[in-house]
Amino acid sequence: MNDSKYSGATEAELGFLKEIIRMLPAGLTVQDERGELVLVNDAAAQLGIDGSRPAQDLTQRRDACQRALRAGQAIVTEEALHDGAARQVLLTTHRPVRLAGRDLLISASADITEQKNFEDQLFRSAYFDELTGLPSRRVIEHRANSILAREKTGERFALAFLDVDNFKHINDYYGHAVGDALLVELSKRLGRDLRESDMLSRISGDEFLLLLSPVESEQEVAEFMQSTLKRLTAPFFIDNSEIFASTSVGVSLYPDHGRSFEMLRQNADIAMYRIKNNGKGTAAFFDASMEREALARMKIEQSLRLAILEKRFCCAFQSKVDIRTQAVKGIEALVRLRDDEGVIQAPGSFINLAGELGLIDELTHLVLAEIVKSIDLINDTFGAEATISINVAAKQAGNPEFMRSFAQALAETGFPKRFMIEVTEDAFVAKNHFQAEILPMFRKLGVGISIDDFGTGYSSLSALADITADEIKIDRSFITDIHKRPRSQGILRAIESLSEALGMTVIAEGLESYEELAYLQAATNIRYAQGYYFARPIFLEELKLATPASSEARVSVASRPMQQNRQGYSRASGYRR
Repeated sequence: MNDSKYSGATEAELGFLKEIIRMLPAGLTVQDERGELVLVNDAAAQLGIDGSRPAQDLTQRRDACQRALRAGQAIVTEEALHDGAARQVLLTTHRPVRLAGRDLLISASADITEQKNFEDQLFRSAYFDELTGLPSRRVIEHRANSILAREKTGERFALAFLDVDNFKHINDYYGHAVGDALLVELSKRLGRDLRESDMLSRISGDEFLLLLSPVESEQEVAEFMQSTLKRLTAPFFIDNSEIFASTSVGVSLYPDHGRSFEMLRQNADIAMYRIKNNGKGTAAFFDASMEREALARMKIEQSLRLAILEKRFCCAFQSKVDIRTQAVKGIEALVRLRDDEGVIQAPGSFINLAGELGLIDELTHLVLAEIVKSIDLINDTFGAEATISINVAAKQAGNPEFMRSFAQALAETGFPKRFMIEVTEDAFVAKNHFQAEILPMFRKLGVGISIDDFGTGYSSLSALADITADEIKIDRSFITDIHKRPRSQGILRAIESLSEALGMTVIAEGLESYEELAYLQAATNIRYAQGYYFARPIFLEELKLATPASSEARVSVASRPMQQNRQGYSRASGYRR
């Protein structure tokens, strides 16, 4: 009776264990030494490990099982099972055991498909560009370093740095979706005719690296790059738009221009910037003179960053004057750099570089801070009613984040209605929603808007009709010798008429001679001008030394005709930004 009792308990426990094994979430199988399945639980059956899968899907498993049995130790493998296009990945442990005198193999499989897909995604994001599918910089660097490691073979290769010209303008005008589509199509054209041993990589927004390996001569590379650039001259048709794009290319050769990837990349980059500065859309090989230029540029960059850190920028103020009464209507704040020796540098030497380095936003805020700090002195000199103009680059005007911060800074001055923002016409015609999104922020504060350097950008008189601005400043190229230039006179009359109809104040920039003034007074209705004839830019130090006590004296200081020898104030020295 007792034996029967124990026997019943053992059978119950055995059934209980079998049920647990059957319901385990991991796929569990047991095989004998011949590879025959002795036990398959439900999870393994659902995976098709019960023999229902095609034989080729289980070949890897059978091989692993035999190795584990022969070695007499556990083996861990990854198994990929396919069902059409779908892939399932299992992590399986095969463990040989000896039970009841029999050699058996216990295999337990866990589904790691989701984990492997995530790992694959991480791999692709680390090594391939998501937009174009091209290899990343890390991949092309590895390829180049592999060639460099075989230095004794004498293999030569070329590294080309390619940058899309004016891509920022394309993005602004057509939108980022079109810009992305252009990069995809551009990468296809760049990748055409490449050999298996060559590699094209997208390393950042509109920058690509091209590795050509092996190469025989500079001439061979030059001919290939010429044919590639010619291929890019055909228009791209994207989103019902016909887009023309070009690429500037700098090329370095191994071992002529460097013996490391970083040196070759840097020298190709330097050569590319030479092209950017000399017309764009072509290719150039690196040479030693470029390196000297790059070092000089780097020195200027460091100096500029240090100047911003040490706040060595200062403001000069130039008046906008009523040409009939010589009363001051407003002033424009002009940024200047004081170098290490205290010499004032005009913006032509640093303003474009500040924009390239991403320092222009900080510089604009520094100008505003200087104005706020000196507002009492400004009021005493130019009058408390004079508007104060600050230049904002078109790139800044199209950046909502910067413009929001700048609008907040203007509001915090306590007198935002005194300010006028001067932007070039490019800010209005680009599809960056300047008028729809950014302009209302400043209108709400009462900040005025001025179109600077009108006539030199991409807009037209018809485009002017859609622009909501308070002031239009006619570029000095139209005003210089206006009394001698009938064609410029006709253009001036057209701009003046349309501006008057739209309620915008017209200001003539760069007025430098009595003859120019006389023409404006006699032949136009233009009331305001800005230029050296009335007043040169005046610095805060000069304001402190000559703070007038009366309004008559104030007009005299701020808008005094230049009677002295004009040679000391050339047009070249009057650059305003």
